[in-house]
Amino acid sequence: MKKILINIKDNALIFSYKTNNSTISSDLINTNIISNNELIFSDVYIKENTNILMAFINELTIQYHISKVLITKMELAPLTLKLLAKTQSITEIYFKDDEPLSYTVCEILINLKTITNINCYTIQPFMIELLDKNNITCDTRGEILYLSNFMEINNLISYSNIYYKTNIRMPSPLTLEDLTDMESFLKINKYLKIIHINTLNNKELEILLKLLVKYNRHLKIVIHDNINEEKIIEYLKDINKKYKHKYHIYLTLEYSKEYLDENIFKQTIINTLKVCGLIISSLVVLVVTYIGVSNYVALKEVTKIQNDLAKIVEVTDPAPIIDEKNEENKQNYETENPEANPNPDYQFKLITNEKLAALLTVNNDIVGELKVNNTNIDYPVVQKDNNDYYLDHNINREKNANGWIFMDYRNDAMNLHKNTIIYGHNMYYSGVMFGTLYKTATKNWYTNPENQIITFNTLYENMQFEIFSIYRVPKTNDYLKVFFEDDAEFTNFIDLIKNRSIYNFNVEVTKDDKILTLSTCSNNGTKRLVIHAKLIKNTA
Repeated sequence: MKKILINIKDNALIFSYKTNNSTISSDLINTNIISNNELIFSDVYIKENTNILMAFINELTIQYHISKVLITKMELAPLTLKLLAKTQSITEIYFKDDEPLSYTVCEILINLKTITNINCYTIQPFMIELLDKNNITCDTRGEILYLSNFMEINNLISYSNIYYKTNIRMPSPLTLEDLTDMESFLKINKYLKIIHINTLNNKELEILLKLLVKYNRHLKIVIHDNINEEKIIEYLKDINKKYKHKYHIYLTLEYSKEYLDENIFKQTIINTLKVCGLIISSLVVLVVTYIGVSNYVALKEVTKIQNDLAKIVEVTDPAPIIDEKNEENKQNYETENPEANPNPDYQFKLITNEKLAALLTVNNDIVGELKVNNTNIDYPVVQKDNNDYYLDHNINREKNANGWIFMDYRNDAMNLHKNTIIYGHNMYYSGVMFGTLYKTATKNWYTNPENQIITFNTLYENMQFEIFSIYRVPKTNDYLKVFFEDDAEFTNFIDLIKNRSIYNFNVEVTKDDKILTLSTCSNNGTKRLVIHAKLIKNTA
């Protein structure tokens, strides 16, 4: 049991913990009344007599003309704010300690109809939007909270993003901040259907399932992990059986294409050995033929698409497309950056790349083009509002296992972030998409100065990037950061990825640089092949 002190000072109501050994009374009549306008209650008494105390607090605010409340400890807020439900004069709340405002407290605040202003140490961006919609202004003494990994990878910046999100991806490992934000997300969101997990962790999975049960969510969990241990598979089957029937939560295990190709091939060999050498020989021939034909078809398909795109560029007048698109961009820019409250970090740019403008007639998701010297990589780059669509769709929006080269959905082609990320499948045998990116990890390639320059053009500018790091790394998302809290975090990020490089390129990267990241699968999907390059030349 804790003592809660209510103190009246300078026309403000102050809630704090009482730290001395004052006796706590058992009822309101016998509550200690101290000479300097202090009242003491136990937290148990407040919980059991909330309605009585609400009326009492209202009388205090009227008698002393109180319009402001100061709460010294954030943990006091959920309990004490409820006592203000019947007050009509309180318009301002001040949270004194240096703790972030939680979503639970935010929910209570928007139900206090007289509150017009709060002051706290820091707050999540989406809560500022929610308070603003309820006509409550928020002043912060520290910087606005940086997003947790969970919020960042799912682009949950605004309240509407959270409310309408249908697919989310869970980071690993899960931090306390991730779990707190996940719970806030589940309180707000109404449309979630699928949760993606990249790496299975039994403990984290069980924590997630408990949260979903708590908030009565019926959905599917997709685990993207190449699990082959019988014990783990049986564990997942038991979990799925339990939650599927009782809570309508479904678990599925999704293997990578590379893993399936490898293991199906191995199993075929094992089975055919049991029959006879003749069948083995026949199957091997069939498999080799199938792979050869599939790769030939894949190469022909991509070559045809590239040729078709070249013809479209030749016959298309880009001028009206550029004019129309620039006007559309201008309207969007003015809507998002009103003159009364412009964003100083965002610069409006006109489309200048006529080739890419012409290709917008094929697909308006096109945002750029990428060329890596002495590889087959010379493709238009597309971008969707997620990182899943172009894994199995080509630039014509047709279902295709090759997918296409695409930019991370969090990036902005008009104003590049500190880290612009481009993905592509490692179609090693056919050599399409990022199928020849493996060459960059060979000494003959990366020591050739000509190869160390990557060309990446957008609709708005033509750019060259100089490679400063190449490496293979086990599956992780620590190199896929787009947003950085400050220069120090970005500098630490650069140190991390430079230290991984297989070769010292002697390229200096500073806090003022912007970088380009290329990422693809490697080692049958168990690792990632990554290239980082810094912007050195902008010609548009």
